[in-house]
Formats: sequence, C-alpha cells, structure tokens
Amino acid sequence: MKHFSDLYRELDQTTSTNNKVAAMCRYFRTSSDSDAAWALYFLSGRRIKRLVSAAYLRQWLIDASELPAWLVEETYANIGDLAETAALLSDTCGNNSFLMDQSLSEWMSNEIMVLRDENPEQQRKRIQLWWNGLDYDTCFLVNKLLTGGLRVGVSQLLVARAITEYTEIPRDIILHRLMGQWEPNEEFYQSLIAPDDGSADHTRPYPFCLASPLDQQLNGKEFYQLLGDANNWHIEWKWNGIRAQLIRRNNECFIWTRGEELVTDRYPEIRQAAAYLDDGIVMDGEILAWSEDEGVMEFSMLQRRIGRKIVGRKLLKEVPVCFMAFDLIEFDGIDYRQQKTSERRAILEQIIVNQSNVIKISPLLETKQWQQAALYRQQSKAKRVEGLMLKHVDAKYQTGRKRGQWWKWKIEPYTIDAVMLYAQLGHGRRANLYTDYTFAVWKNDELVTFAKAYSGLNNEEIIQLDKWIRQNTTDRFGPVRSLKPVQVFELAFEGISYSKRHKSGVAVRFPRISRWRHDLSAKDADSIEDVHMLMQI
Repeated sequence: MKHFSDLYRELDQTTSTNNKVAAMCRYFRTSSDSDAAWALYFLSGRRIKRLVSAAYLRQWLIDASELPAWLVEETYANIGDLAETAALLSDTCGNNSFLMDQSLSEWMSNEIMVLRDENPEQQRKRIQLWWNGLDYDTCFLVNKLLTGGLRVGVSQLLVARAITEYTEIPRDIILHRLMGQWEPNEEFYQSLIAPDDGSADHTRPYPFCLASPLDQQLNGKEFYQLLGDANNWHIEWKWNGIRAQLIRRNNECFIWTRGEELVTDRYPEIRQAAAYLDDGIVMDGEILAWSEDEGVMEFSMLQRRIGRKIVGRKLLKEVPVCFMAFDLIEFDGIDYRQQKTSERRAILEQIIVNQSNVIKISPLLETKQWQQAALYRQQSKAKRVEGLMLKHVDAKYQTGRKRGQWWKWKIEPYTIDAVMLYAQLGHGRRANLYTDYTFAVWKNDELVTFAKAYSGLNNEEIIQLDKWIRQNTTDRFGPVRSLKPVQVFELAFEGISYSKRHKSGVAVRFPRISRWRHDLSAKDADSIEDVHMLMQI
C-alpha cells in the first residue's frame, strides 16, 4: 500500500503529463501483477462500492480522536472531506508494521473488502486500528478508498499511454482491453499486457470517438472558412439521447453506454431487434425515446427508463425506444475504425436497410453550403435535437477527442437569471471551497429552488464567492449553508421539461453558470413563468 500511496502523492503533486506517465511506468515495472491490476482499477476511475456509512465513520472518528463532537463536526465542515479529516485527526504514527508492509492487493483482500461481511462493531475496531497504525499519507489514501472518493488526476488515455510505454503494445489495443467490466486481478492484468493475438472478449465495446465543440468563430475566422467545402463533411442531427454501442457477436447482443455500463436488459426491444443482425457487428449510436408518429421524444421521457433494470409492459408502451445508429465500428468481426467515414457509412446503410423500426440509421442532411447547414441548425429545438454533427468524409474512428475530424455544432443553450439560495463545499481540490450551488426563481412572492450547478466560474470568482458565502450564511443544514438571497447568476442549460419531483415543477439538463450578474438584484431574477415560456420555444 505504501508503494501505491507514493504513486498517488507523486501524481497529485505534478501537472506534467510526461512526469505522470513516467511515474505510472515505474510503478507498473516494480509492482506485482495483482497490485498493478488494482492500481489500474483506481487509476482508470473505477471505484468500489461504499462499505461503511459516512455517519458511522464520523461517530467512530469522534470516539477515536477523543475530541468534542462539535469540534470534529466543525473541522469536517471546514475541511469538506471526511477522508482528509479522519487522517488529520487520527494518531497517524505509522508504527503498525503489519499494516504498513501489506501490498495494495493484500490490503484490498485482507482489510478493505472484508468489511462487507463484518458487523458495525467489527468494522469500527478494524478502521480505528488503521487510523492509529498508518502514516498520514497511507491513512489518507485508505480513507479515500474506503469512502469511494478516490480521484486521481489522470485520464484513461494517460493510463493506457503508460501501459503502452511499459509493454510496447499499441495504445488502441490497451484502451479496448480496458473497456467494459473486468475484475482487478492477476489474470486480467496478464491478459491486458499479453501480446496481441487478434482475439478479444466478445462482450467488450470499443473506446468511443468524441466530437469537439464548434464555435461560431475559430481563431477569428468564420468556422466554415476553416472547415472548407461543405461537400467534404457528413452533416446529421446531434441526437438528444444516451450514447451507446450495439454489439452483436457470438449470437449474443450487448448494449454498452459511453459510461461503460452494460444496459442490454433495460432495452429489450433493441436486444430483440439486434437478434436479426449478422454476427460480428458493432455500431455506434444513440438510444432515443421514439414515437413513430412524433419522432424523437423529450429526454425526460427517456429518463423514466434510464434507472430501471426491469421494464414493465406499461413503461414499454409509454416510452418506446429505438437505437439510432450513426457509425460502424466492426463488421464481419473486423475492426473498421481505420476506414474512412464515407466507407463505414456505406456499409452501415446496407446493414440497416432491412432492419425493424427499432434499429434506425441517422439520416444525412443534404446540403452543399454551410449557410444551408445553419438553417438546419435553427430547426433543432423544434425537432428536439441538440444541433448538428459534422464528420469529415475521410475521418477515421478515433479514440477520444481528436480535434478537427468530428465537430458538434450545438444550438445556443437556454438561459435564466436565478438567485443563489444554498451552497455546499466541493470535492477533490475544491474540498475547502464552496463550489456547489443551488439556485431559485420567483413563484409569486416566493423563491423556489430550480437547479443546482457547480461549474462556470473562474478561480478568482470562486474565491471571491466563497468569501461572500462564509460572511452571509443565515443557517446551516449539515454541510449545506443557507444564504442571504442576494446574488444573481445567469444559468445556461441544454434542456428543460416538466417534473413532478421538483418543487419548481420543472427539471433542467446540464445546468451551469454562464455569468455572475453583478448588475442585477434578486428582485430582477426571472420567474417560473419565464421558465415555462422557454419550454414553448
């Protein structure tokens, strides 16, 4: 564990990409396969399920520290991170050689994962032993693993780059092997770094190709001057659904979301329609709530099915779905990612032509001029889509975001001026700053909560607002501060719909702060009627 703790500290203390890759390479070269597997698991952003409630941990920390409960709670409120609070208040002397000498994999199997089968009293004794027997850095890391809050400043692309430099296996192969569900054990790690023999787990998706946002102006020029002839681009709608890969291999169907979640059973109509596909096909597309009479439905309709592992007949009827395919990744068992967009599209059209209404192909919009594309874009809200996708006809299906090959030309977001009512401490590097905010709009003479947002301000604004929050708190509810209703912000969001779950009666999608309205007072903020009007645009 000390070895992994040293790696975590080294990654946390540098912003250099090369230094991070070098640190990971050193770790993998000097670690056992079982330790490397667990390290990969955490470095790639995966987490174990929380094994102990935060309430228990806070009470045990009060008992172990022998400090007044109010002082521990106040310390936690100021630090904003339970793992760090426990490490700071514990007697971290690091003198328990049995704990300190165990490897990462031994820690996971002998200490952390056994908590699942223990009662609270057994858990308390074990965890308090950690707090008293580890040094600060190791205690902090163990606490992060325990609470599920470990965040490492590396992307999966960077992790794959380190493995590639260590093994000389191409990064695309490493990324593909890291996709999907896998167990952090010695067998997996050995299969990850094994020479490529052309075989792969038939359930595994490919890394997704991502688009870059297209602004109206790039480098001071109109974007169509930089993109060149519109005939060199495939232009289609940017659908408002769930990005997914539909896999048909070994006479089985698998549906993976971009978040690497296997959701096959949640969309039985897509699984049944895919049974008629030939083997060895992987398509990229979007799961949409779809009515044959109206076309794509509001995203709020699709949300009714997102969290359902078992879908009843009533919901299947009320929220039918389709898979809108827009790219071909694998055909006849062969990886087609290196083929041109135009070639992949031609094969995709042959595959989809005889399929049911559940599996569709995203239509190409006929245009030879960028001005015509702009007119299509203006129709986006009426068609319940997010804008346009632009894909160069010669583009390969890249891993991640490669600027210049795929562009997303989204419509302008909805905006509303809202009053900040509540604030909460952030996470990670912002655990000591109030960066999570709740906003409200007027309903008659009352402010009703409308949305939460935690992005959009720069560092200077965050520090300035944090100081104001601390000086203008009117009440506290656990980690949440109630504030004087003074500050007004312009919020931007991608979608809006009616909702019975929210006090305001509406729900918004992807809210973020677009600017701090110093020029407005609270009485100038928008009303719920203004929000309702946006839904009619």
